[in-house]
Amino acid sequence: MSDNADPPNLDPNLSAEPLRRAIGERYLQYALSTIMHRALPDARDGLKPVHRRILYAMRRLNLNSTGKFMKSAKISGDTMGDFHPHGDGAIYDAMARLAQDFAMRYPLVDGQGNFGNIDGDAPAASRYTEARMAAAAEALLEGLDENAVDFRPNYDGRLTEPEVLPAIFPNLLANGSSGIAVGMATNIPPHNLDELIAACLHLIKAPNARDETLLEHVPGPDFPTGGVLVEPKDSIAETYQTGRGAFRLRARWEKEDLGRGAWQIVVTEIPYQVQKSKLIEKLAEIIQLKKIPLLTDVRDESTEDIRLILEPRSKTVDADLMMGMLFRASDLEVRFSLNMNVLIDGRTPKVCSLREMLRAFLDHRRAVLQRRTQHRIEKIDHRLDVLEGLLIAFLNLDRVIDIIRYDESPKAALCAEDWAKDHVRATSEADYKPPLATGLTQLNEVQAEAILNMRLRSLRRLEEMELVAERDALMAERAELSDLLEDEGLQWAKIADQLKEVRKLFGKSSPGGARRTSFADAGDIEDVPMEAMIEREPITVVCSKMGWIRAMKGHIALDTALKFKDGDEGRFIFHAETTDRLLVFGSNGRFYTLSGSSLPGGRGMGEPVRLMVDLPNEVEIVTVLIHRPGQKLLVASTAGDGFIVPSDDVVAQTRSGRQVLNVKPPETAALSCCVVRGDHVAAVGENRKLVIFPTAELPEMGRGKGVRLQRYKDGGLSDVTTFALADGLKWLDSGGRTRTVTEGDLAEWIAKRASAGRMAPRGFPRTNRFDP
Repeated sequence: MSDNADPPNLDPNLSAEPLRRAIGERYLQYALSTIMHRALPDARDGLKPVHRRILYAMRRLNLNSTGKFMKSAKISGDTMGDFHPHGDGAIYDAMARLAQDFAMRYPLVDGQGNFGNIDGDAPAASRYTEARMAAAAEALLEGLDENAVDFRPNYDGRLTEPEVLPAIFPNLLANGSSGIAVGMATNIPPHNLDELIAACLHLIKAPNARDETLLEHVPGPDFPTGGVLVEPKDSIAETYQTGRGAFRLRARWEKEDLGRGAWQIVVTEIPYQVQKSKLIEKLAEIIQLKKIPLLTDVRDESTEDIRLILEPRSKTVDADLMMGMLFRASDLEVRFSLNMNVLIDGRTPKVCSLREMLRAFLDHRRAVLQRRTQHRIEKIDHRLDVLEGLLIAFLNLDRVIDIIRYDESPKAALCAEDWAKDHVRATSEADYKPPLATGLTQLNEVQAEAILNMRLRSLRRLEEMELVAERDALMAERAELSDLLEDEGLQWAKIADQLKEVRKLFGKSSPGGARRTSFADAGDIEDVPMEAMIEREPITVVCSKMGWIRAMKGHIALDTALKFKDGDEGRFIFHAETTDRLLVFGSNGRFYTLSGSSLPGGRGMGEPVRLMVDLPNEVEIVTVLIHRPGQKLLVASTAGDGFIVPSDDVVAQTRSGRQVLNVKPPETAALSCCVVRGDHVAAVGENRKLVIFPTAELPEMGRGKGVRLQRYKDGGLSDVTTFALADGLKWLDSGGRTRTVTEGDLAEWIAKRASAGRMAPRGFPRTNRFDP
């Protein structure tokens, strides 16, 4: 196409704009929709749209807390069809959570059937369960018919739904909330309603109260599953002031005496949002992997209440020590994050402090009170208008009857009639009560309609007296309501009275209203070494040439005949204890760590070391030795390079081990790794040449290639050892006898490090090994 060609004809309904701006604007709309209509709760009633619509739909179905139950499928269906055009599964899941007493501190739905459990099991299908509103939900909806809040059209314009519920109590803090939006999230724990109301009453008396003062009434969250809060007070105060932070929550446990000194741990409450089944699986895994040897068994004896049994290894175990280790290793202790990010006035996301949250609720309550009061005044005015017309009719009863009886259009005639005082029926001036509106001479259509709708029985004298009494009572009530609207102090006093009434219904004196989560100091959990948690017993470690390892009970004779698999034979055997850690040195230069208590028993052939640690198949085991803190080890490669490394630096914390000696294929680690004992090093090569030099000439390193120990023309290092020169050099001959070469006889082999050395003394083992 040429440069001067006209552009193709475009659809006039299409608009051209940069892709970046188009995507940005549309993603922003999606983000705002997610924030306002899905993820973040409203600070006023504490609900998200789906929860608000579920409760409103249940109200329209007359599912009161004292009434009948209805199938959950019907409730979720009506919610979806009328107000929430999303999946019924999501609606039912949201409704089911409102009925779970382990998820909601004050459930808003009264469920009948399987609505899930603390083990993590899902609720039954909606066709099998039934539900109705709980008393707390009715309190949230109270005043909805009295113009307490604004209504908006539903998604298709057929109906209207409330933008927010009147919410007579601070539901957001009472039941908590969680959600993830675009670029922001919220996570608010449940609190005790009695404490929240106490804080609201204090905030009404002292509007400028600080968060520190409010914490005297609300010391922290109150989770429906109980537990023990071990977060320091200073941290809690900072969390509530900033609106962000976290709380450490532990399971509640007690030590149960079984008699004769035996005992067991009983866990009666687990942390909030922790599934009991997964907690038990984690504890079973800890037992299986022997991460905490103090614990030997866990079982679930729960019925309606939680009862987890933790059995210690022995009755001498410290219960506090065992539980402290379990708190670290499992979900018996969790960290619950707090992020009080909510919608202020249903529109603006904001991270609020405790005071701001309560202030938003109280301001909402005041707006609701003003709207309900104004609505009541309008109702009273309408009724007074009707009463005014009825009283005029009673005062002019004969004329009213005459109009109704003979006039073809009585309503118009009643409105056109002049009801001056000279038309009033004969009566004494003392008994006469004038109409309500001063100087009223004509009736309006509302009054005329009310007169025409009167029953004949209402024409009795008693009914007239009742109308007068009702008029006087309504006028007095209207005067009080007018004073309430004009006086802010009276409004806050009224709100305080309402909160006190709610306190009677759901406070600490009501069933389930007492605080469930207690407070305690976390205490210091000591870093207890593994050997301190293991019962100390003697064992004999046996490792075969093919790498099968086992632990025989007790210290047996090292020359005892043992059985091995066909084609296998013994290689390492030494005495140890169950509290020892074993160091396995591989030909790849890596150290692996095994626990003496985790070794398989000696009844069978044991288990391969390669199953316990990540030892590659092509890597040979150079040596197995006991780790002694403070010791130093000499490591060397077949190329003749080596160095000294502290034994504490080679202990591995993972299965993959720790790389210490760097080797490059075809080089490998030498067939020996010895403990440094003495002031001299003896190295022998594959050429049977021996060199001796001071230990001080070797560097001490944590990892590396090392320095040259012995120089070779052909071959490499065969074995290396350390010894005290004054004691002489010792080795075992083929008969198992110890041969010693004294200091004076070793003079010709003593040289500088990296020397070639001289042929080994007569009688040196043909295996070129100091310890065959």
